Amino acid sequence: MSLIKSISGIRGTIGGKQGTGLTPLDIVKYTTSYAAWVKTQGSNNKIIIGRDGRISGEMVRNIVVSTLQGMGMDVTDLGLSTTPTVEMAVKMENAAGGIILTASHNPKEWNALKLLNSDGEFLSAEAGQWILDDAEKGDTQYADVNKLGKLTVDSSYIQKHIDEILKHPLVDVNAIKAKNFTVVVDPVNSTGALSVPQLLQALGVENVIVINEEVTGRFAHNPEPLPENLTELCSEVEKKKAHLGIAVDPDVDRLCFVCDDGSLFGEEYTLVAIADYILSSKKGNTVSNLSSTRALRDVTEKHGGTYYPSAVGEVNVVKKIKEVEAVIGGEGNGGVIVPELHYGRDALIGIALFLTHLAKFGKSIKTLRGTYPDYFISKNKIELNENVNVKNIFAQIKEKYKKQPINTEDGLRIDFDNDWVHLRTSNTEPIIRIYAESTSETTANNVAKRIMQDIREMMLANVE
Repeated sequence: MSLIKSISGIRGTIGGKQGTGLTPLDIVKYTTSYAAWVKTQGSNNKIIIGRDGRISGEMVRNIVVSTLQGMGMDVTDLGLSTTPTVEMAVKMENAAGGIILTASHNPKEWNALKLLNSDGEFLSAEAGQWILDDAEKGDTQYADVNKLGKLTVDSSYIQKHIDEILKHPLVDVNAIKAKNFTVVVDPVNSTGALSVPQLLQALGVENVIVINEEVTGRFAHNPEPLPENLTELCSEVEKKKAHLGIAVDPDVDRLCFVCDDGSLFGEEYTLVAIADYILSSKKGNTVSNLSSTRALRDVTEKHGGTYYPSAVGEVNVVKKIKEVEAVIGGEGNGGVIVPELHYGRDALIGIALFLTHLAKFGKSIKTLRGTYPDYFISKNKIELNENVNVKNIFAQIKEKYKKQPINTEDGLRIDFDNDWVHLRTSNTEPIIRIYAESTSETTANNVAKRIMQDIREMMLANVE
């Protein structure tokens, strides 16, 4: 069993002994400390919650609601919802914060508490650490019987979310409707089955085919929208002669597309295509994390903007977006952040903007993909033992490649003429992740192999 406690939230596998999985007692412990943190922020005691379609969702929801009420918090429960919907509801309800019950792309045995501040954004590192420290103290006072919180159930927010998307000036319902798209959707047995078809209908898409539609949490395949997990969607798009396919993860904050011939558009290119469309109408800057494709920089510079990299992690991307006043940002995993709507990855606004872009482009999605530069990312990792001094290894790598442009904002990123490599330690596993990108798949793999060989040689020399 696994329980991962981090500043961004608490996630783990359901069951097991307390402290080794996401057990009922662990849920109470960390929900309590989150509520205690909210109380330090002011007198507002309203918390929004929502959950994805996981098997354990109702159980976790019941514990979270009761614990928050026990802390004197008034809870508005959105029920089955999406991560971006909960984020927007926090702001729209003027709430003090929110908790999203989802383990995102993790398999069915996982669940998590994703914690939001009053802006509907993930907590800062400082706030997250406060909660982790408080949870270990275990001395929080609960409310007496006259001050218990109230519960309100509100299932209207997916529609409210869609209504806000339709108001976006770059979403063109008439253009989408005129194309009479046929779309296949894979919501992987979670809340995308509720939200994506509803959005498509609002956008004027009448021909919608949904696979893995029943919201059971018993995912038909690994729920991470990676190529190896989307073979059924690719096949269905081709078989139904659809214009495109759409895949989202269980909490609907990651998005990728399938082309009309059943090939993958590429999750790295979700953000690239949507940025291209936004920048064609609104000049500005863009942001993605250091492990994302260089294609976003190319598209941004084509439109006269400036591209800025950020450290990996949504909270870091959002921080950079605000710093440079970017018009769009996100991550190469299919996470699109449109600041005009809210500061969170949102597959639903991504779908609306992409379909508008495709409709106005006037040709097939496969042809659209061909307008963007081809880059290939090689994703690798090296396992670490406890005796390895990673700081020394990174310092030696930096020295070896000192003639190249180097970014140390998040691990170590080294840029070459047409390639780059990014090294960073994982927050959840004892590993170094090595991502390399090039215009050639072979070159990307070779760049990664070369750096991995450097690391292995240095590991042998740096064992403490």
